[in-house]
Amino acid sequence: MPGRQHPTSRDVAELAGVSVATVSYVMNGRDDRRVSAQTRDRVLAAAQQLAYAPNQSARSLRRRRTERVVLVVGSIGVPAYDELAIDLHASADDAGYGVITLVVDTPARALKAVDLLRQRIADGAVIASSVPHMQEDTLASLARAGLPLVVMSNSVRPDGFDVVRAPERQACGDALDHLFRSGRRRIAFVGHAHEVAAEEASERRTAYVDALERHGVPATEQIIVPGANSRVAGYRAVTDLLARPDRPDAIFAASDRAAISAIRATVDAGLAVPEDVAVIGVGNLEEGIVTRPTLSTVGPAAQDYAEVARLLFDRVLRDAPLPGRERLTPWSFIRRGSA
Repeated sequence: MPGRQHPTSRDVAELAGVSVATVSYVMNGRDDRRVSAQTRDRVLAAAQQLAYAPNQSARSLRRRRTERVVLVVGSIGVPAYDELAIDLHASADDAGYGVITLVVDTPARALKAVDLLRQRIADGAVIASSVPHMQEDTLASLARAGLPLVVMSNSVRPDGFDVVRAPERQACGDALDHLFRSGRRRIAFVGHAHEVAAEEASERRTAYVDALERHGVPATEQIIVPGANSRVAGYRAVTDLLARPDRPDAIFAASDRAAISAIRATVDAGLAVPEDVAVIGVGNLEEGIVTRPTLSTVGPAAQDYAEVARLLFDRVLRDAPLPGRERLTPWSFIRRGSA
């Protein structure tokens, strides 16, 4: 082995006193009784001594699999994305797979992500909800090229890939109707940047606009500001709103993060929730249960993405393609102390 920089499986076999096939068997993690525990330990000890690592590229070529899946998200630090990642990693562990995360928040990053998926950096992908710049025809072309896909969207069709829907508009409308029925008239919408800029259709903003029209509030009295993208942005947005002479008497925030910040900003302004300002968020984060007052919200009964992960690996681990499937995650208005 003199002068050799990268040890090979043959080097490990010589040191452990076994065949190259046995080294391959052990290093690939195959677990049955063909290799004794003593032999396995010998191979692993030799590999550690030589700092040997299997050639993953060659292994992938042989198996025609990367043993990786991709999670595509719209940003970092979103609690719902975190829960999705946890469930996807758990299913990946069970299947012996790893997970790569790609952040798509600009058109350029969307193009790069699609290019990487076309290059098959992974055996499948989950496109999380609210990921911008990922067009339906692009997703369909990836599926036609043989890439297993699960897309979380309320608008795209299951065209060779699975779609998981979470219809929000009706539940958001129910929440806003509740605010109006309880006597609120100046309701502010604290949205994500793309919702406020109206770059794309948003069920949350549409529900807000529809509710104001339904209850006879003129369009000129809409109060739409950005702030749902982070806790700090939410706090600042609501602080500014409450400093107005005609401050709102209710906040409908497009994320629970911003809604929790809205409660804090309201209290810091010397006002009471919900007596002076009612607050409703979106997402049903567990944190809302321990917020004081507890957070009224719109969302699923629980943040559970095990079905999304199951759908993906059902596709990834099959030899034959599956038709597009559709799954529904019901949302509802969950009334608690803040409204």
